[in-house]
Amino acid sequence: MPMATANDLTPRPSGIEPAPQNPVRDDSKLSPTEDLDREPDGVPHRVVGMTAGFSVVLAMLVAFMFLTGNGVARVAAVALALIAIPTLVVMLRRKADHDRDRVHPSR
Repeated sequence: MPMATANDLTPRPSGIEPAPQNPVRDDSKLSPTEDLDREPDGVPHRVVGMTAGFSVVLAMLVAFMFLTGNGVARVAAVALALIAIPTLVVMLRRKADHDRDRVHPSR
């Protein structure tokens, strides 16, 4: 009696496959606590991206100034960091508060 091979055990396609069905949003089927419109963490995602981008650019600028400059440039790099970081935090916090979704708050 011949042994079954791996090819004999795999299912073969029938030739006709069903068309993919995308989920359809039906608000009547949502539970009282579900909300599909909110951002899950409550923080505007544009602000998260801006924070990451500005932080990287600022860090690269300060590092470049510190590594390639003389004493004056190093002092300027430290001063820039001491001024720019709190300013960046305050501005992005205001933007996040302004853009926060108050209709669909996070849980």
